[in-house]
Amino acid sequence: MSDPQRPWTDSEFERKLRAVVEHRYHDRHPFNVRMHKGDLDREELRRWILNRFQYQRNIPVKDAHILAKFDEPHLRRMWLRRIQDHDGPTHGTGGIERWLRLGEAAGITRERMWSGAEVLPGVRLAVDGYVNFCRLNPALDAVAASLTELSAPGIMRTRIDAFRDHYDWIEPGGLEYFRTRMEQGSRDSAEALLLVSGWTRTRAEQERCVAALAFKCDVLWSLLDAVELGGRGETGGAG
Repeated sequence: MSDPQRPWTDSEFERKLRAVVEHRYHDRHPFNVRMHKGDLDREELRRWILNRFQYQRNIPVKDAHILAKFDEPHLRRMWLRRIQDHDGPTHGTGGIERWLRLGEAAGITRERMWSGAEVLPGVRLAVDGYVNFCRLNPALDAVAASLTELSAPGIMRTRIDAFRDHYDWIEPGGLEYFRTRMEQGSRDSAEALLLVSGWTRTRAEQERCVAALAFKCDVLWSLLDAVELGGRGETGGAG
């Protein structure tokens, strides 16, 4: 009989983490399924782009909270690159800029996106919950939560194909965000996986990582719940 307190081996631990994203990642959400099948109308797709920007603009914020937890310079340098990936090393570059261009390609002005006035309450709550999770919890939990990146390359490839095949009214140049995130997601998930594997010594710590990753999956799922409900009467605004 196996010892329930015995730490998982590295391979067992990785399998546990991958199983979370395999079964709970938001690629399975009905809204994403409809998106990838080409079943969204223009209003629905624009609503997703606009509300997802609330998440995109907060990625560097949550990463800054994580970076501040590191004592070692090499870890801060590594995580700083993630912030630069999204904010860009110079004005007009980076993931946030690429998402704004996606919005423009879909007919949404960047002023409208930056204003945040149309962000749905459920989206705002989900994003704030994730940022606060990274702010309040130890680095181990925050880094483990980022491991949804394990599935990022796959969903990005699916989105590129879906947008090309079903949403040709969106200018192709607007899809650059998805193309860039395929490589970045592979790199970032590999780095984060090495970190949590190296940091965990007990089964309890490993289980915390699994729970943190499940929480992040719930954040992404809840965001899509709000976007889907937004077409049935939910209103945006800060309240």
